Amino acid sequence: MLSLEGLSVGDALGQRFFRADVEMLVSRRALPRPPWRYTDDTVMALSIVESLDQFGFIEPDFLAERFAARYAQDPNRGYGPTAMEVLEQIGAGIPWAIAAGEAFRGQGSMGNGGAMRAGPIGAYFADDFGEVVENARASAVVTHAHPEGQAGAIAVAVATAQAWINQAAAVKGNASSIMAASIEYTPEGPTRRNLKAAAKLPLDEAMETAVACLGNGSGVVAHDTVPLALWCAVRHLADFETAIWTTITALGDIDTNCAIVGSIVVMHGGEKSIPVHWLEHREPLDLQFDRDGAL
Repeated sequence: MLSLEGLSVGDALGQRFFRADVEMLVSRRALPRPPWRYTDDTVMALSIVESLDQFGFIEPDFLAERFAARYAQDPNRGYGPTAMEVLEQIGAGIPWAIAAGEAFRGQGSMGNGGAMRAGPIGAYFADDFGEVVENARASAVVTHAHPEGQAGAIAVAVATAQAWINQAAAVKGNASSIMAASIEYTPEGPTRRNLKAAAKLPLDEAMETAVACLGNGSGVVAHDTVPLALWCAVRHLADFETAIWTTITALGDIDTNCAIVGSIVVMHGGEKSIPVHWLEHREPLDLQFDRDGAL
């Protein structure tokens, strides 16, 4: 549950900052009024956790069914047009492999949707990077047939796992190991190349420079979302609150950026690193298979 808590709080807070006065609000750390309603990032992560809880791994058929059912129950959660089309097809009985594979004229989606929900997978399999990679890919392929959509999920899941390993080993502040692990396990392609660029970027670099170099999710694809999110996470690994506020300043796909950052940083600092009132402001999580554990 831990990664899911960080993910959902980041998502729910971040989505409230798609507004013109965002810079002024961030400078004052002015919190929006509760309740903070989470987006499809968290909704899909809930299904991820349910699959892990029920099967002990990502079961793609189950996951596709849960994704489609939750979408049909409440489609007004910020789903992108391609995700809506894929989930509607799955709900209509079209196999997920066909629905996902037909997106973008048969290329499949390279979007950041696989990455935004992958944190709990890294937390669950933190002691086995092979399982992290395999299950992250399985979680993404249901909606993202393009290898880059899957690469984004792998990068985030591995980063989350490494953050937990560092915390368990009391390796405080070792940000470089998180980026290095993500680079090592992410397949070759634009996402991995941008992760390498992120690893070279000083952690005190101006956000404007980081965004110009790495992107900020404005393209809603993995390679312009995940590298910046990981850079933001390792930049403030020991401070959940500052990590989220800083990520908001990147603008772009704010809720997804904050969901990814939250899912990673909380593994280092623990649940106590999330301000209590932030958890109280976020709407309750609708989990059907909620058990104690490191998720």
